[in-house]
Amino acid sequence: MERESFESEEVAAVMNSHFVNIKVDREERPDVDKVYMTFVQATTGGGGWPLSLWMSPSLNPVFGGTYFPPEGNFGRPGFKQVLQALASQWDDTDNRAEMMEAGEQVIKIIDKKMGSGSLSASNSLPGPQVFRKLYTQLSHTYDSEYGGYSGPPKFPQASNLMVMFRLQSWTEEAPDRLKRGLEMNLHTLNMMDLGGIHDHIMSGFARYSTDKEWHVPHFEKMLYDQAQLAIAYSTAFSITKEIKYKKVVDDIMTFVNRDMTHRSGGFYAAEDADSLPKGQDKDKKEGAFCVWSWQEIQELLSKPVDGTSPSVTLADVVAHEFNMKEDGNVNPRGDPHGELKGQNVITKLPVKAALFPEVEKYNSALTEAKEILFTERLTRPRPGLDSKILCSWNSLMLSAFCKAGTSLDVPEYLEIAIKAGGFVRDVLWNKDEKRLLRSIYGGREELAQLDHPIEAFVDDYCFTVQACLDLYTATLNEDWLSLAVDIQDSQDLLFLDHDKGGYFASKAGDPEIVLRLKDDQDGAEPSSNSVSAMNLLRLAKILNSEKHAQEGEKIIKLFNDRLQQIPHAMPALVDAYLFLHQAEPVIVITGDSSFPNSVLEHIRSSHLPSHTIIAGGDLVRSAYPVLSKINWDQPGVHLLANGALTEAITSVEQFKTMLTK
Repeated sequence: MERESFESEEVAAVMNSHFVNIKVDREERPDVDKVYMTFVQATTGGGGWPLSLWMSPSLNPVFGGTYFPPEGNFGRPGFKQVLQALASQWDDTDNRAEMMEAGEQVIKIIDKKMGSGSLSASNSLPGPQVFRKLYTQLSHTYDSEYGGYSGPPKFPQASNLMVMFRLQSWTEEAPDRLKRGLEMNLHTLNMMDLGGIHDHIMSGFARYSTDKEWHVPHFEKMLYDQAQLAIAYSTAFSITKEIKYKKVVDDIMTFVNRDMTHRSGGFYAAEDADSLPKGQDKDKKEGAFCVWSWQEIQELLSKPVDGTSPSVTLADVVAHEFNMKEDGNVNPRGDPHGELKGQNVITKLPVKAALFPEVEKYNSALTEAKEILFTERLTRPRPGLDSKILCSWNSLMLSAFCKAGTSLDVPEYLEIAIKAGGFVRDVLWNKDEKRLLRSIYGGREELAQLDHPIEAFVDDYCFTVQACLDLYTATLNEDWLSLAVDIQDSQDLLFLDHDKGGYFASKAGDPEIVLRLKDDQDGAEPSSNSVSAMNLLRLAKILNSEKHAQEGEKIIKLFNDRLQQIPHAMPALVDAYLFLHQAEPVIVITGDSSFPNSVLEHIRSSHLPSHTIIAGGDLVRSAYPVLSKINWDQPGVHLLANGALTEAITSVEQFKTMLTK
């Protein structure tokens, strides 16, 4: 719609004659987006972006929809027609009053059904059948051929992957279901790695695939996808120790460090999907930066591969490996605007045997060819960079570097995480006012800020608490734990429903918000309530805090019915509930951090998702008086459960034995 309507002088004339036009960046104002997207979903039965919304001066919605074509077709009105019809109705005083009344009534109905008073918390937690039902639901939607837990368009859906990985540690599950669950997750990760959603030349993952084969993506690269997939692939490596998963993590981090990182330590929001095919072109095309014509490949990669008979060129290797075709490999049904006609989207699916039997020579030729293609892409006009530095997504990426640094034993990743944590603490957190900012802007060497900075929303707070807890777990530096507590306190003050539990998406009394809602679904990112539940339960474990435990449990009770009926709508909340249900012991780390601790090294490299790690800082010691018995100088660990402390555990074998008791 940007190209078709919003850049049209004719459409602009209609808009400017009849309306006050406001463009809202939904990443800057997710609270506004949530209210009006909910209205559109309630009134049309569907949602999505771009979102076009007409409202009264009192901010009540009047009419809305998603995509409108520039001209009407197949019974669907064009955007200009919609504008003219609404303007005409608004000019009629009687119609205007009816439109305003209708909008107000719809908001009241939505508030009653979905707003602050709609949910009633259960008195009890759901039973463990929730975990089995989630597994069953995901099994039914699983694509056994190409992986993934939905049909096209296929999104990574990292929350599904992570709860299925946590289920691997649930001892109450049947072994055959555990085996099948792991196979489904790993197959999904394998297929995404091989498919076109993965940029095999310049690294990183696109936002989603338009087809079931993970072949033709929407080429936009989002920071939150890189973060969540890095965590998922790191977890796969922790479970399997297969080096291919480590390589994917390294690939993602290479992209983020090279193309998505500001020198201050913050991370940019996204890389656009569209770009100019050539410098002299005027019209951008989706995927132009990433796709290849057959002729380009033949010209760039004409070099023969030494020692092959008959002679094989680098072009032959690449065309074979990445399933290229002379007339392009994109199905026209997946290219409605014809932007990819005659082009090849690089994909390793279907997987083929090497083009010639000398595998080492084949791999060497492939590496050489990819380097040439990489260099060629650097000469192309780049897609736009969304240089917003968003607090929530930065915190997600920070968590990913923590996970990758510890699981893969890559100290450099942990150093990046610490620098990013310092950025959030020093730039986005106001320690005097105890408030976070939503965003800052990094398009130039120096950071820039709006004249009126946007205050943070609930997702900024919960993802930052999560990041601080991940930094504490990775470093055992209690400064991060203290910061997590402070930010959690601010989140509670601003967004917590003290009566029924859970968190609102907006602050109380905000004059710009006509409807106060609670996030109740995990999508491309886990919802604020799912993340907050896990944060509170982790804080409860680390700090022996009944207050945090109660608030975490209240969120689960608030969504009890939803979890029992459709747990796949909130897999990240099921993940938090499984953490609570497993009630694994706390692991107390002892010894000077500058000396080797073989047990700690084993813990960090293992898949122990529901075990909590603590060390002997002031906050922790004051929370657990029983820790006064510990000899903190001896490298090793203790297990702490139900107030009881084990003897010192100083060997990996001893630790494994104690865990099974």
